[in-house]
Amino acid sequence: MKNNNKNSGDKSNLSSPSGVRGNVLFKTAFKSLIGNGLKTWLNVFVLSISFVLIILLQGILKGWSTQAVDDTVKWEIAGGEYWQSKYDPYDPFSLDSSTVEIPSVFKKEIDNQLIEPILISQGSIYPQGRMQGVMLKGIRPDQKLLEIPTEKLDVKSDEIPVILGAFMARQTKLKLNELVTLRWRDKNGTFEAADIRVVGIFKSSIPTIDNGILWIPLDRLQKMTMQENCANLLIKSTEIPVQNVAGWNFKSVEDLTASTMLLVKTKSVGTSFLYILFLLLAMLAIFDTQTLAIFRRQREIGTMIALGMTQKQVVWHFTLEGTMNAILAFALGTVWGAPLLFYMVKYGISFNMDASELGVPMADTMYASITPGLVIGTMVFILIVTAAVSYLPARKIAKMNPTDAIRGKIQ
Repeated sequence: MKNNNKNSGDKSNLSSPSGVRGNVLFKTAFKSLIGNGLKTWLNVFVLSISFVLIILLQGILKGWSTQAVDDTVKWEIAGGEYWQSKYDPYDPFSLDSSTVEIPSVFKKEIDNQLIEPILISQGSIYPQGRMQGVMLKGIRPDQKLLEIPTEKLDVKSDEIPVILGAFMARQTKLKLNELVTLRWRDKNGTFEAADIRVVGIFKSSIPTIDNGILWIPLDRLQKMTMQENCANLLIKSTEIPVQNVAGWNFKSVEDLTASTMLLVKTKSVGTSFLYILFLLLAMLAIFDTQTLAIFRRQREIGTMIALGMTQKQVVWHFTLEGTMNAILAFALGTVWGAPLLFYMVKYGISFNMDASELGVPMADTMYASITPGLVIGTMVFILIVTAAVSYLPARKIAKMNPTDAIRGKIQ
């Protein structure tokens, strides 16, 4: 009786959904997948391209956004900026009305170089006999908050010392130690002119401190415009808290980099179409392969059911077989994609142009930022999509009659 009960229990176990263990399903599905030969490896290769491409593009965009924000903080905004309430960087007519005396509440921080006042004015230069409008920005030569090499402004000369970015130097064809005439207007509306000398040229990926900008010692610009102790904005160090001062609006790092992050997000959506296209091609190939396999392997399916596998288990067999395309794609993508991703992280991709010409904060060399979360998230996404695509044609097995399946006919 015991033996009969035991045999009966084994028989019921084989016929139950859990009767065929997962490792058996895995082995049979893997053998069937490899048995498809070249078609399997073509599907796997295309899917591995999508896998690596998604990680690479997302990594580059993430690296760009991180690099753009870091460079903007280092070169332009530090811990944030106080804007005079009437100041609008996109409205040059607001410069006169927003040039006011620096609040005395900031005097201690300014003396300790924790806040840097910036005075902005308009002017014109005449390089090679042609006129070009410029924005004059006054800054203290001994400032420590920004990476702009303002120490070069600490020179004594009859001419007004200026420094400018590499892109601005190319646009104006100005070279180091070159003289050029500058014309500006003081607060009374009187036009003045003097020679300026280029004492420094710096290279930066931030166009808003380069394109059309001349940097002048703050005290010289204040004297030139007859606006002693005046400024339009104040750059704050990260070491001090934000203060509420009447007439001044504080702009945080998030506020000042919002346009850059929006640009990166827009680019991310645009590039998504590229790797979605590759992913759709791979999914279409897998769907077609699974549909054809089910049609051509009807007798095999009927035999599986006749040997004790339930229709549900056969469905999972074919679903697992299709999903293994993704697993093999991960392995293949790791073989050829890992060196590529490593190269992009360490050496990046260089451009044969100055990115400042595009008007966006972008370094000449862009590095990818590949994180474990990005890799794992991409793998899970592709695995789920592949499993879903494999399951759709496999559902037809549940409607099969085992007898007809063995005879090669589907009801």
